[in-house]
Amino acid sequence: MAETEGKFDFAIDRGGTFTDVFARLPDGRERVLKLLSRDPQNYKDAPTEGIRRVLEEETGRAFPRDQPVDTSLIGWIRMGTTVATNALLEREGEKTALLVTKGFKDLLHIGTQARPKLFDLEVAVPEVLYEEVIEVDERVVLRQDGCQLPRKDAKRIITGSTGDSLEVWKELDLAKVAQDLRGVLSRGITSLAVLFLHSYTWSDHEKAVGALARDLGFTQVSLSSEVMPMVRAVPRGYTVCADAYLTPKIHQYLKGFTSGFEGGLKDVDVLFMQSDGGLTPMEQFCGSRAVLSGPAGGVVGYAITSYSQMEKKPVIGFDMGGTSTDVSRYAGQYEHVFEATTAGVTLQAPQLDINTVAAGGGSRLFFRSGMFVVGPESAGAHPGPACYRKGGPLTVTDANLALGRLLPSFFPKIFGPGENEPLSLDETMKHFHRLTQEINLFLSSKQSQALTSTNGTTQSSSNASEMSVEEVAMGFIRVANEAMCRPIRALTQAKGHDTSQHVLACFGGAGGQHACSIARALGMKTVFIHKYSGVLSAYGLALADVVEEVQEPCSLQYEQRFFPEIDKRVEQLSKRCRDTLCTRGFGSGQITTEVFLHLRYEGTDCALMVTAAGYPSNAQSCQAGDFRSSFTKRYLKEFGFTIPDRAIVVDDIRVRGCGKSGIQSVYASQSGHGRGGPITVTKCYFEEGYLDTSVYLWEELPSDHNIPGPAIIIDKNSTILVEPNCEACLTESGDVCLTVGSDRGCALGTELNAVQLSIFSHRFMSIAEQMGRVLQRTSISTNIKERLDFSCAVFGPDGGLVSNAPHIPVHLGAMQETVQYQIKSLVNNLKDGDVVLSNHPCAGGSHLPDLTVITPVFLKGVSRPVFFVASRGHHADIGGITPGSMPPHSTSLQQEGAVFTSFKLVTSGVFQEKAVTEALMAPAQYPDCSGTRNLHDNLSDLRAQVAANQRGSQLVGELIDGYGLAVVQAYMGYIQSNAELAVRDMLRDFARRTRQKTGSLEVEAEDFMDDGTPIRLRVKINEKEGSAVFDFTGTGTEVWGNCNAPRAITLSALIYCLRCMVGQDIPLNQGCLAPIKVIIPPGSILQPSQNAAVVGGNVLTSQRVVDVIFRAFEVCAASQGCMNNISFGSERVGYYETVAGGAGAGPSWDGRSGVHSHMTNTRITDPEILEKRYPVILEQFSLRPGSGGSGKYCGGDGVVRILLFRCKVVLSVLTERRSTRPYGLQGGEDGAMGLNLLHKGDGRVLNLGAKNSISLQPGDIFCLYTPGGGGYGSEEDPGGKPRTKRKRLNEAFPERGSVFEYRMAQEGV
Repeated sequence: MAETEGKFDFAIDRGGTFTDVFARLPDGRERVLKLLSRDPQNYKDAPTEGIRRVLEEETGRAFPRDQPVDTSLIGWIRMGTTVATNALLEREGEKTALLVTKGFKDLLHIGTQARPKLFDLEVAVPEVLYEEVIEVDERVVLRQDGCQLPRKDAKRIITGSTGDSLEVWKELDLAKVAQDLRGVLSRGITSLAVLFLHSYTWSDHEKAVGALARDLGFTQVSLSSEVMPMVRAVPRGYTVCADAYLTPKIHQYLKGFTSGFEGGLKDVDVLFMQSDGGLTPMEQFCGSRAVLSGPAGGVVGYAITSYSQMEKKPVIGFDMGGTSTDVSRYAGQYEHVFEATTAGVTLQAPQLDINTVAAGGGSRLFFRSGMFVVGPESAGAHPGPACYRKGGPLTVTDANLALGRLLPSFFPKIFGPGENEPLSLDETMKHFHRLTQEINLFLSSKQSQALTSTNGTTQSSSNASEMSVEEVAMGFIRVANEAMCRPIRALTQAKGHDTSQHVLACFGGAGGQHACSIARALGMKTVFIHKYSGVLSAYGLALADVVEEVQEPCSLQYEQRFFPEIDKRVEQLSKRCRDTLCTRGFGSGQITTEVFLHLRYEGTDCALMVTAAGYPSNAQSCQAGDFRSSFTKRYLKEFGFTIPDRAIVVDDIRVRGCGKSGIQSVYASQSGHGRGGPITVTKCYFEEGYLDTSVYLWEELPSDHNIPGPAIIIDKNSTILVEPNCEACLTESGDVCLTVGSDRGCALGTELNAVQLSIFSHRFMSIAEQMGRVLQRTSISTNIKERLDFSCAVFGPDGGLVSNAPHIPVHLGAMQETVQYQIKSLVNNLKDGDVVLSNHPCAGGSHLPDLTVITPVFLKGVSRPVFFVASRGHHADIGGITPGSMPPHSTSLQQEGAVFTSFKLVTSGVFQEKAVTEALMAPAQYPDCSGTRNLHDNLSDLRAQVAANQRGSQLVGELIDGYGLAVVQAYMGYIQSNAELAVRDMLRDFARRTRQKTGSLEVEAEDFMDDGTPIRLRVKINEKEGSAVFDFTGTGTEVWGNCNAPRAITLSALIYCLRCMVGQDIPLNQGCLAPIKVIIPPGSILQPSQNAAVVGGNVLTSQRVVDVIFRAFEVCAASQGCMNNISFGSERVGYYETVAGGAGAGPSWDGRSGVHSHMTNTRITDPEILEKRYPVILEQFSLRPGSGGSGKYCGGDGVVRILLFRCKVVLSVLTERRSTRPYGLQGGEDGAMGLNLLHKGDGRVLNLGAKNSISLQPGDIFCLYTPGGGGYGSEEDPGGKPRTKRKRLNEAFPERGSVFEYRMAQEGV
C-alpha cells in the first residue's frame, strides 16, 4: 500500500458529539476540521460532509451536498466510529436469537452471578442482548484420565484444536434445529449467535448449525468458535452475542456512508479502526472488535507522537471529554486486555487497555453531608453544563468558567435554545452563588459543628470562615483532579511501575485545563500536548497500521518436548496473517508479525499475554523466542515473585501481523511566524487568588518559545492552562511541552476545610487500594491472588476504621473490632517493627480462614502508634477436620483450624516463621483434625500481608510528612464524622416518616434460622439526635453447630445495611456506627462463647441478620438469605463455590434473578473451566422459574445447578432457607425455599437437608435448587407499576478498563 501521491487522504473520528477530520492534501499540507456528528438540517452524514467541505474548499470546485461525492481525488479514508458503542449503550442493535447447549439457556443472564454495584438493592444489571434463546440438545465433554463413570454406550472420541481429547455425548439433530430456526425467522429475527460448550476447541457442531442458518436465510450468523476461540463460555457467549447484535448495525451504517460517494467507494482504500488499535478493511469490520474504535485512535495518536525511542520514557494518555475521562499507558508497546466490560457486556477480544473514569467536563457537582462530590452523574450533551444556557446543572466545565480558565469570547456562538449564543458566565455564577450559600449555611450550622467535634474537642464554627464562590469552584476542580489521579495511580502501580516516572500526554477537549494539576499531584514533571490534541483520535488513524490478528487456544506445556508442535502452530498462524495482508496489497517488506503466547503457571489463573521481543530464541526455547524468560521477568515485575518449580502452560497462541501504512511525514509547523506575544491579559483564579494571566493563540507561537505560568494557550479545539510555577515551551513541530514545577502549597490547619475533606477521603482510600495492589501482587494462593478475597484498611490511633478497600461486606466493620481488641490487650507491648496476627472470633474475627495482619504506625518522638494499617485475607486452608477449613458439621472452634488471638507475627522486624509454623500445625493435636494442609502458601501469603501493611505504613508516613500529624489525624476524624452525619440524616428522615405513619419511633422484626433459632431486633430511634439503639434481645441461644456468628459479623451486616439505606457514596468507616448503640445478648447465636464453631455464622447467619434489619426498616423483601456453600474434594482435588439465588423485590423494583445478594458477591467458576479442572460435568445451570415471590413487584428467581460426578468425592453442603421461606413485604408473597437433592446411581433420590457431608460414587448427581426472593406489594394493588425512564447505559455503567475490572473482581468476593 504505497502512499497516495497527488490525492487527498482523510482520517476521520466520528464521535458521539463531534466528528474530527484530519486531511492530508496533495501538496503535503495538513488540515483539521471539527463538525457536529448529527446536524440533520444541514447534512446526512458528518464524515461525508467533512470530506466534501475539504475537497470543495481546497479545489475551488463545487461538490453539491445532494450528489454523491466524486472519489477520483481521494487516496484513502480511515475511520474510527462510535456506531457500535452507541448501539450497545442505547441497546439499539439488531434483534438477535441465541442458540446454546441444552441446560444453559440462562447462562448469560446469570453471568458471573456477581452484582455490579455492591450497595444497590435494586441490582440494576444491563439486560442480555438477545431477544430469544433456543436450547440445542447437543453435548461434548472433555475426557479425563481419572474418570470412573460407568460406560453405558460407546461415545465418539474426537481431538480438539488444543490437543485435548473429547467425547461426543449427544450428537446434533439438525432437523430439530432447522425447525427451531424457521420459527425464529418467522418472528422477524435474522441475526443469530451460537454458543456451544467447549466449541473453543471443537467447533464442528457450531459450524454445522452456522451453515444451516445461512442456508435458511439468516443475514448475520456469529459463531463463538470463530468470533473468539478462547476457553470460558460466559465471556465468549457475551462476545458472540455482541457480534451478532452489533455487526448488522455497522453494515447498515457502512451502506449509508458508502452511498454518499460515487461508485460506493469501490476504488478507494477504506479502513476502520478496531478496538485493538489496528486498522481493518471496511468489509472485515465487525461488532465484537468495534466497541473501542473511537478511543483507540487517540491511543495510537499519543503513543506515536509522545513516546521517544531515545528516552524510552513511558507515557500516560489522558483524554478528558464531556462525560468521562480515558486513561491508558504506553511504554513502547500497546497494552492490551483480552476481556473487558463495556456498558455491562463483557467482551472477550483483544482491546487496548483504556480505563474510563466517570469524571469529565460534564460531571456534576454536589455538596453532600459536608463533602464536595464530583460525578459520577453527568449533564450529558443535552442539557449540558449550566453555561450552555439550556437549564443544565453545575459541572466541572462551569467551575473552570467561573475561575476564568475558559474564555467565552474564544468559543463559537452555538449555545442556548437557538444554538446561536455564547457560553453564559452569568448562568454559571448564578448557580454557583446558590451552591455557595448552601455550603456556607452548612458550615455555620450545628451539622458542621457535629463534623468538627472529633477526638473530644469541639472547634467553634466561627473558625470556619465563609467560602467565596471562587473557593467553592476551585474546591470542585481539586476534587475532580483527585478523582482522576486515582485510576492513573492504580494503572501504573498495579504493574509495578512508578507513576512519577511517566510523561502525561494530554488530549481531548477538556484535558488541557487540568493537565498541570494532575501531573503535579502524581509527581510527573512533563506534560506533552500535541498540536492536534483536539483531534488526536483522527490524527492517530492516519498514523496507524493495518492489523490482522489470529489466535487459537492451546493446552500444551511450555517445555522442550512440545516446542516442535508450538513452532508448527506459530508458523501456520503467521502464514495466515502474512497471506491475508498480501491480499490487501502489502509487499512482504511492509509486513511484520509478532508472536504472543498466553502463559500461566500450572494450577493458577493469572495468565499473561507475553511477547518474546527482546528475548531471542536459544537452545532451551521455541523458535519464536525465549518466552520463558520473558514470562518470568514480567511475572516478577508484576507480582514480585516467580514459581521456578511449576510448569508453564500455554493457554493461547496469538499472532499479530502489521502492514505498515501510517503516514510518516509530519508537515512542518508555522515555526518562526507570529510574534509569540500575548493577545490579551485576563484575571484567572488560582490557589493564591486572582492573578494576571496572559492569553496566547497557539497558531501564532513560534517554536522554542517559552511561556511562564500563569498563562492560557488557546486554539480552535482546546484550551491549555499553564499554572503558576509551570512553563510551556513550543517544540519544532508546533507541539506544547509543559514543565511542571513542584507545588508551593499553603500550610493547612486542623480546622475543617470542606474541600480538603474530600481530598483526604480520596487519599485515605488510595492508601488502602495501594495496599491491596501490593497484597495481590505478592501473594501466591488462588484465593488472594486470583479470587481477590482480601481487604486492606487504615485505622486511627483508637483503632477506629478510616478507610477500607475493597468493600467486601463481611469485612466491613469486622477488622475495626480486631484492631481495637489488640490495642486493649497489647496496650504497652507494641513497638515499632512489631506486626500482630489474629483470627479469633472473640478478637473481632469473622471465621478462622480469614487471617488479619495488623501493623502499628509509629512516628519519631511519639510513644504510641499514631495509626494502624491491617490486611485480612482468606487462606485456603489452616487445618481442622476438613480440607479448606470450612466444615459443614463442626461443633467447636478447634475443628475449624488454627487459632490466633494476639500473635506476634513479626517482632522488632523479624518474621517469626518457626513460631507461626508451629501454630498453623497445632490443630493436629485435636481428634480427627489436621494441621494446615498448605503451609507454603500460608507463609507466603502472610509475608505478602506484612508487605502490604509495610506499604500502607509508608504511605501514611508520607501523608504525615506532607501535612503534619495533627492535620492528618484531624481530617481522619472529619471523614469519620462525615459518614456519621450521613447516617444521622438517614435515621432522622426514617424517624420522621415512621412517626407520621405509625405515631411511633420504634420498629421491630423477627426471622428464623432453619433450625428454628429466632433472630429478633427492636430498633428505637431518637429523631432529634439522628441516633438509634439496635437491640437483639430475644435472639436465640448459641447453637450446637457452626451457625454462631461472632459480634463482628453483626456489625459488618449493620454497616452494610446502613450504607444501602443511605443510598449514596459515603466513606465506610467507624463513623457509620457512631450514632448506633448495638445490644447483643451474650451467649446468643450472635455473641457466642469463646470456643463456639462459627464458620456457618460468617456465610449464613450474616445473611439472616441483614434480612431482619431490612424487614424492620421495610426497605425490601428478603433475598435468598443464603450463600449456598458447596464444596467437594478427594485426596487429589478440592473445590468450593457459593451459588446465586433470587434477590428481594422493593418498593419500585422487581428482584433480580440468579444473582448473589447482600453479604456475598462471589463470582462463580465458568462451566468450561469447571469441567476442565475438576471431576464433574455441569448438566444444567439455569434459573428456577416461579421461585421468586409474586407481588406488585416480584422477587427474583433462584437457580438450578446440576452436577454429575465423574469419580469418588466427598460432597459438603452448608446452606440455609431450606425450611423457612424468604419473606415478602407489604402483601408480597414469600420466595420459595431451597432444596438439596442427591440422585444416586441406583435410582434413589435423597434430600440432603440444609447442612451435610456425604461420600459420592461416580455417576451420582447433585441437584441444587436455590431460594427465590420475596415479592413486594400486593398483586391487587390498583396503583400498578410506574414506568421508569431507562437510563443510557454509560450513565448507569460509565466505567471500563483493567482498573475497573480489578475493582469489580475485588467486590465479587
